[in-house]
Amino acid sequence: MSETSASDNTHDLYAVRLGKLREMRDGGFDPFRAEFEPAQTSAEALGLYREDEENDEVVSVAGRLMVHRVMGKSIFAKIQDRAGRIQLYAKKDELGDEAFAAFKKLDLGDILGAEGTLFKTRTGEITVRLRGFKLLSKSLRPLPEKWHGLTDSERIYRQRYLDLVMNEQSRERFRLRSRIIRCIRRFLEERAFMEVETPVLQSVPGGAAARPFVTHYKALGKDFFLRIALELYLKRLLVGGFDRVFEIGKNFRNEGLSRRHNPEFTMLEVYQAYTDFRGMMRLVREMISRICAEVLGTEDLERPDGTVIHLGGEWREARYKDLVCDATGDLDWFSRTRAEKLARAGEMGIEVDPELEDHEISNDVFEKRVEPTLIQPTFVTHLPKELCPLAKITADDPSTIDVFELCINGQEIAPAYSEQNDPLVQREMFEAQVGEDIQKMDEDFLTALEHGMPPAGGMGVGIDRLLIMLTGAENIRDVILFPQLR
Repeated sequence: MSETSASDNTHDLYAVRLGKLREMRDGGFDPFRAEFEPAQTSAEALGLYREDEENDEVVSVAGRLMVHRVMGKSIFAKIQDRAGRIQLYAKKDELGDEAFAAFKKLDLGDILGAEGTLFKTRTGEITVRLRGFKLLSKSLRPLPEKWHGLTDSERIYRQRYLDLVMNEQSRERFRLRSRIIRCIRRFLEERAFMEVETPVLQSVPGGAAARPFVTHYKALGKDFFLRIALELYLKRLLVGGFDRVFEIGKNFRNEGLSRRHNPEFTMLEVYQAYTDFRGMMRLVREMISRICAEVLGTEDLERPDGTVIHLGGEWREARYKDLVCDATGDLDWFSRTRAEKLARAGEMGIEVDPELEDHEISNDVFEKRVEPTLIQPTFVTHLPKELCPLAKITADDPSTIDVFELCINGQEIAPAYSEQNDPLVQREMFEAQVGEDIQKMDEDFLTALEHGMPPAGGMGVGIDRLLIMLTGAENIRDVILFPQLR
């Protein structure tokens, strides 16, 4: 069927369904004002069936009509709710002529409540023998065609509600998302971490190197920014004496769209006093192990290409510089001049912006040639100090910082630091980062540090990327209910 004829058919069906709604209203019934409170979900109702016993208890369920087969004086139908599907059976001489005629006129997509007793059909399916039903919402537009479902990816993301109606895999993925976030909260709370909320609107966007979204605060007559990171306010709380805090919240970065990037994304950030980046290693490993045990039931995750990620074995640890040297085949890479690095990157077929700074060239190599190969869990440690001004400088190598990036499934899942708590060093590193743009420095955060922050470890976990890995999704849009689209 062509797109034009499909559109015409949809318009015709809309007109037919609208006519049915007018007919009901003319007869004194408005489905949008009907009331019905189900006593059971579909799964709960099915669980009440007793083999070889009288099933005379009345069950009461509600959901969307997904199957509707008229067979003379009987009708088999199926409704879908949050717990699954349940079959309904309507018989004309039991339901009555008027109610049976109304049930016969229902359309796929209608939402109804139903009451009746349970029985098992000859094919062994537990079914509700209808005693009564009530139309609760009239679906004026038809659902996607049964056998082909919703296959257009743009429509899946733009009309997520239809994807959720038609696609059990999609529904299950978002159930998993909810359960995983709930598991993370329990895990941290059991370890005495306190969940907090920090400002989304900020006068200085700090905690990361990213382009912010800008808005204007009319009452104050100045620009504010949607936060790009949670970090700086959470560390103020360490100063205040809350020595174990976490936040699960939205960050916003005014950057591109890709399979692994959405401008609005969810982060977990965790800060713990009196530990360091190695303490964060233990924490993230225990957290992912807990998710595997409680939610997934396995520590072996199969990727779409068939590769299995083993989360239960040894997690590799490798230094950033060693990985970059291996990738370039040059053990002296970090002593090369900027021009030599640009030339070598070109020889490797890596497109590098010639305006990049020295450390950014190395990081381009890492992100394009190293990170995609890190499928199994790998702690990449001791990154160049220029990449993060908020971490402690390594005691035996002042060119690096005490950090790790946990890479799994070819992408960064969680960076973590031994947090910089020396206010003088922090100011120097901020100044080096912002250059002449001194107004981008968060002076209030520096003032907080000057009052004394305990030594601490901090970690950020990209929830959406974690979900890509844990659910086997291929695109960040598959784990965000309503992703940003062009």
